[in-house]
Amino acid sequence: VQLVESGGGLVQPGGSTSLSCVASGFTFSTHSMTWYRQAPGKARVWVAFISSDAGRTTYENSVKGRFTISSDNANNKAFLHMNSLKEEDTAVYYCKATGFHDYWSQGTQVTVSS
Repeated sequence: VQLVESGGGLVQPGGSTSLSCVASGFTFSTHSMTWYRQAPGKARVWVAFISSDAGRTTYENSVKGRFTISSDNANNKAFLHMNSLKEEDTAVYYCKATGFHDYWSQGTQVTVSS
């Protein structure tokens, strides 16, 4: 079982970037997906959620209107598109699959800085 992230890196304030999460070893289409982030010295918090059938999405208030979560069940992938990035979006981002079991990715750093 694996959730492998890619994307992120250094982005300027106001810029955009996208994260992807590729699943293997379990039935992706029966799992909802959630993106979390953890800033230095802070707890890990949820950012965005998408239901297993991609019919429902919800967002943490600070990212509403700037982040978009999506998924591609045919290719076992989830995405987080991030626009209008702010320095306070700097964090390690994780994807999590929730179903009969929960699975986590390894995390990827997103740094928003000029």
